[in-house]
Amino acid sequence: MAERGPAPPELESLLECEVCCERFRPRAAAPRRTAGPVAALGWSCWAPPRGQGPGPPCNLLAAAPAPACYRAIGGWGTLVNPTGLAVCPQTGRVVVVHDGRTRVQIFEAGGGARMLQFGAKGDAAQDVRYPLDVAVTADCHVVVTDAGDRSVKVFDFSGRVRLVFGGGQFSLPWGVETTPQNGLLVTDAEAGSLHLVEADFPAGVLRRSERLHVRLCSPRGVAVSLLSGAIAILEQPLPPGTGPCSTRVKVFNPSMQLIGQVDTFGLSLFFPSRVTASAVTFDQQGNVIVADMSGPAVLCLGKPEEFPVLKPLVTEGLTHPVALAFTKENLLLVLDAGSHSVKVYRFDRE
Repeated sequence: MAERGPAPPELESLLECEVCCERFRPRAAAPRRTAGPVAALGWSCWAPPRGQGPGPPCNLLAAAPAPACYRAIGGWGTLVNPTGLAVCPQTGRVVVVHDGRTRVQIFEAGGGARMLQFGAKGDAAQDVRYPLDVAVTADCHVVVTDAGDRSVKVFDFSGRVRLVFGGGQFSLPWGVETTPQNGLLVTDAEAGSLHLVEADFPAGVLRRSERLHVRLCSPRGVAVSLLSGAIAILEQPLPPGTGPCSTRVKVFNPSMQLIGQVDTFGLSLFFPSRVTASAVTFDQQGNVIVADMSGPAVLCLGKPEEFPVLKPLVTEGLTHPVALAFTKENLLLVLDAGSHSVKVYRFDRE
């Protein structure tokens, strides 16, 4: 095939940035750049003149210097198709559930060496068939949602099962998160509901189970802000295979009143490429943080009352992020199912 020559001058004059409307002009050392399949950006959007900030639409892309991944744990063999990630609030230990022979893996605080593994693949009550998510309570108990027998299982850090509940109560338990009161929030992706569970975990006694919401669309991930008590839920309204994957993030106050929401289409109005959320969490300032599997990237959506204030946090080095967590030291942990690892990022947030 013959190589194409340069575009005629009359055609080049019609090209402009879809964000700031800057006219295209050839640069020998600075070729025109693209920001994904949706928009082509002018040079001033990517490199504004010294001392001059970008315009309001473009400042969504002008994030602070991206944090570098300074540590990665796991890798193929240690982790196999991981699905869930949590950090112990007391010890800082990192807990991951995956598809290996022993479903639960525990690593040293901050993403160090592997300390313990338990939860054999099997059909017994104490086994874990198909884990989807994991959380760690304030009293150091590991909580796993098991889609295999549609239950929620609670272990101590030595791997002993303390409590199993949900048989017959859940259609498909998916996301799990702890509350500031040491309760559990569990999403049921098939029933479209959110449940609050209270239990005495050391004694293995279930105290209360309540449905907080029953009109959700395939809820997956759930997160709770330790600062405000706000609850973020990740929905996937369209079942896989029916078209382009669409996701929606809803945020409720502690009384379950909706205070903010944004979906894939809404985010496309603020970001030059498609955003498909695959995980949600809160940072220490109460901002909603999502993993984007289309980027792939990690994005900050801002506080619920400011939705959406889009700010990229991590835009390089990820393959398929499926879970997020922050440590007390403000380390960002990203569970990357594509590389079968947990990637640890350190950065200072303003």
